[in-house]
Amino acid sequence: MTAAIQRRLEIPEPHSAEKTELHPELNRAHVRFIGLGKTYNGRQGPIAALQGIDLAIQRGEVFGIIGRSGAGKSSLIRTINRLEQPTSGRVLIDQVDIGEFDEDRLVALRRRIGMIFQHFNLMSAKTVWQNVELPLKVAGVPKEQRENKVRELLELVGLQEKHKAYPAQLSGGQKQRVGIARALVHDPDILLCDEATSALDPETTQSILGLLREINQRLGLTIVLITHEMAVIREICDRVVVLEHGRVVEQGPVWEVFGNPQHEVSQTLLAPLQHALPEELQSRLHTQAPSSAAAVVLRLQFTGSASDEPDLAALFAALGGQVKLLQGGVERIQGHALGQLLLAVSGSSLSAEQLHERAAPWAQRVEVLGYVV
Repeated sequence: MTAAIQRRLEIPEPHSAEKTELHPELNRAHVRFIGLGKTYNGRQGPIAALQGIDLAIQRGEVFGIIGRSGAGKSSLIRTINRLEQPTSGRVLIDQVDIGEFDEDRLVALRRRIGMIFQHFNLMSAKTVWQNVELPLKVAGVPKEQRENKVRELLELVGLQEKHKAYPAQLSGGQKQRVGIARALVHDPDILLCDEATSALDPETTQSILGLLREINQRLGLTIVLITHEMAVIREICDRVVVLEHGRVVEQGPVWEVFGNPQHEVSQTLLAPLQHALPEELQSRLHTQAPSSAAAVVLRLQFTGSASDEPDLAALFAALGGQVKLLQGGVERIQGHALGQLLLAVSGSSLSAEQLHERAAPWAQRVEVLGYVV
């Protein structure tokens, strides 16, 4: 290794975030951001799109980046293939700083990194086959190799019967499958997905996410996916980072962020997936018991920290009386049980406080919401 390359790969000791180079999980990271910043020149002065980003993406994982519009998601993902040049900090791929790559090294880097887009970016005058083949022709790949590769990829994405069709003859999901095949022509190590499903209907979104997961598992690709939809993160990602105003506000395994979101942004993004208290129930809810026949309403939340699903039979027996399920459900994410139950307990000899205590061992959070008749 030359002295110049050695200097580029070494990390100065004083920076506190950079001292984590000693951690083996960071040394093994496929993609790593260190103190990354990106500033654009606006009409009224500099605009900070990214600030102090420190992240490590492991090889072979599906890593989600989520945030509201303007959070910096696209700016961050585009630094991985140097479509955006950071203003400060570094991007390492396989522990090599890509910041000083010349044009030749950038071309080689970008062939290792596939990218799919929200609006497909297909050439309307070319067939499905020609759209997938084009990057190989530009790279000077011999015809026989091109044909073998295109045939293999169209089979992978399920479009072998559509190879003569033009984009105008395809559905949105089929167009995105062409985009995925085209992104894989150079056998990349990393696949970047820029809002790849936001232009698709829910059913098609599920099929595209299933295809991406299959590609991840079959080819061992590292997939970095940006979205504003938590449902997409839940469906496919292993870990997630939440951005707000160009900063990391929360990150962790998907089950952990979904089960116990700490930041207001995460909670807001998750709100559409969670069951709010029904208005009809809220209108009947009393803070004090209006009669001896009133039922106590309990909310039990499961954040995934327990290893097993809740034992409802044991829970209901512990509460006593008549227990009705008003609303809720529990799902499994990455092997962890997450969700919430709204229960109405009537005819029990226990007070609301005692019911709270009895329910506590069965859920990570228990709340007495009030009373209903």
